[in-house]
Amino acid sequence: MYSKLKLAIIGCGKWGKNHVKTSYKLLGDNLKIIYDIDKNNFENAKVISDKFNFTSDFNDILTSKEINSVIIATPANTHFEIAKKCLLHNKHVLVEKPITLISNEAKELVKIANDNNLILMVGHVLLYHPAILEMKNNIDNGKIGKLQYIYSNRLNLGTIRSEENILWSFAPHDISLMQFFTNSQPIEVSARGAAYVQPHIEDTTLTYLVYPNNVRAHIYVSWLHPFKEHRLVVIGDKGMLVFDDVVKTEKLKFYKKGFSRKNGAIEKFDSDYIALKYEEKQPLEEEQLHFFECITNNKTPRTDGVHATSVLEILESAQEKIKTNR
Repeated sequence: MYSKLKLAIIGCGKWGKNHVKTSYKLLGDNLKIIYDIDKNNFENAKVISDKFNFTSDFNDILTSKEINSVIIATPANTHFEIAKKCLLHNKHVLVEKPITLISNEAKELVKIANDNNLILMVGHVLLYHPAILEMKNNIDNGKIGKLQYIYSNRLNLGTIRSEENILWSFAPHDISLMQFFTNSQPIEVSARGAAYVQPHIEDTTLTYLVYPNNVRAHIYVSWLHPFKEHRLVVIGDKGMLVFDDVVKTEKLKFYKKGFSRKNGAIEKFDSDYIALKYEEKQPLEEEQLHFFECITNNKTPRTDGVHATSVLEILESAQEKIKTNR
């Protein structure tokens, strides 16, 4: 199905190895080459297959007439330069989140991709999670009524990073979800954070978003938490959806709960939850399949450069508010 795709993966560290494993499963020998500046990382890929071609010379990918698509899984501060060079050398690009660290650079990548009729897609992998897609379907078909409030808790103990704070490490996932669910841009962004482990690198942040039509949202992220929590709650006037990615079973639930007005008085309505079913598919595999399909059929990706740029602009605004409130 994807026989015309000739893929290179740029970066095969901790997350890049997952891309290697997944793309080899999907494309087999059409995964042509793996690049990393650290040759020790090649050992990660050799566990998957000892037949891969490896290189530490980036030009081997850029100058290859065979390679027509790349997946970039390198540190965030390298995304812009690597993605730009690949696009200018006529390669379709899937780059990990965040697309860049500066929104103007992201916009430049979008323009280059559009000018050259290339696919630019960003790895906001949760938007390829079957449970998230089921939530989106329930929001759009009116199951929870009018959308009112969304919140996300993404909490854990570690991993502490020195090159980025918790906002840039964790919150891009949740901001992309808010954009996906609301189909709109926030009209107000506020945020606060606190640094404890390293000066000026926030370990915990709370971001508050105001969307049109009185839709509100908050995102709480922390790597100082004693236990792991990945919980997403979407509230409407007819019901509520809860996705808890930590529990073993019944991860996605619908609660028919809310408030109604009877005879001028406000009363709550409440019933037990219903566990919602969704397909058991691997989000990273679905993400890559979407990338390959978009290339093959010239489709706009769900997480294209425009979507990723809006996420980045919200991150920038939140970061500025955090710095102001320090």
